[in-house]
Amino acid sequence: MTVSGVALCVILIHFLLGIYKGVADGSVEYIRSSKTDLWIMQKHTTNILRSTSIIRNNQRGEIEELPGVAYASPLLFIIGSVNVSDGPKTAYIIGYDSEKNLGGPPSIHQGRGIQADNEIVLDRSFAAKYQLDLGDIVRIKQHKLTVVGLSSGTNMFVLQYVFVTLTEAFKIINFGGIVSCLQVKLKPGANQYQVARSIEHKVPDVVVYGQETFLKNNIEEMESGVLPMLFVIALIGSVVLTAILSLILSINVLERRKDYAVMKALGAPQDFVPKLVIIQSFVLSISGLMLGMLVFFPLMKVVEKIAPEVSVSTSIYHVIIISLGVMFISLISSLYPISKLKQIYPMEVFNEK
Repeated sequence: MTVSGVALCVILIHFLLGIYKGVADGSVEYIRSSKTDLWIMQKHTTNILRSTSIIRNNQRGEIEELPGVAYASPLLFIIGSVNVSDGPKTAYIIGYDSEKNLGGPPSIHQGRGIQADNEIVLDRSFAAKYQLDLGDIVRIKQHKLTVVGLSSGTNMFVLQYVFVTLTEAFKIINFGGIVSCLQVKLKPGANQYQVARSIEHKVPDVVVYGQETFLKNNIEEMESGVLPMLFVIALIGSVVLTAILSLILSINVLERRKDYAVMKALGAPQDFVPKLVIIQSFVLSISGLMLGMLVFFPLMKVVEKIAPEVSVSTSIYHVIIISLGVMFISLISSLYPISKLKQIYPMEVFNEK
């Protein structure tokens, strides 16, 4: 029972860390995979996760005239509803220029990218959750769109990216001429910093970020949101594991009090009995750790079947951290039971009770 309890705590901690990494990767993978050099946003905006940016689409012409700029490609971000068989479902709709292919899906898991206005690429988790497949028809407002591709790296856990053409995005908002941002591709050898300053000087009320800076901004925004709560819950799980293990070992010491008294009466070295408790703690912890790791991965397959939007991503780094954490917990858990050993005296052997 103790090993099972340790295993459940290990699974919980591993699950929370996996959720964190999955959401962290899904939230910024779209930006990380972007092939753009510069992001142009409205001046007050620093990220696309929790900010709104509106700029004029016709500013592209002014920007493309600047030295060092190859071309600028617009993006329009919309939090809207995709109508599936069982009703409207919220998604993060991205309209992009499919001809320049900047701002599209970071990776196509199945199918292909968009080639026409009446087509859509869905996040694969979104599609799995609502049982959608290639060739199916979904609606955004009154517009029918054919699913031509399923993307990966586009699952933010609470929201998934879907992709349409910029023209279709204009139809969705029933308003043209504005976009959320412009992505700029530079000519070979162009100085990124100088081009960025030229754009800010030429176009009023915009701010320009390099790819690395913009990625950093979005990572910081992601880390300041709900995700830190997962670490707090994982920490609580560690405290619970410490308490459970410490309690079990303490009860074991009390149950075997006479055995430990016999060992002391027979002249066992001073550190012999405490070592037994520490070894027992490590044996229980390692057994629970191994059981938890064996069960974790098949269990995550079941979770993904039940809730496809739950994206759990793990690595060898997580396994090492959890293993070291469990070893540390097993050592801490043995301190209180060891303190109980000091209250056991050799003369208790002769106690008939």
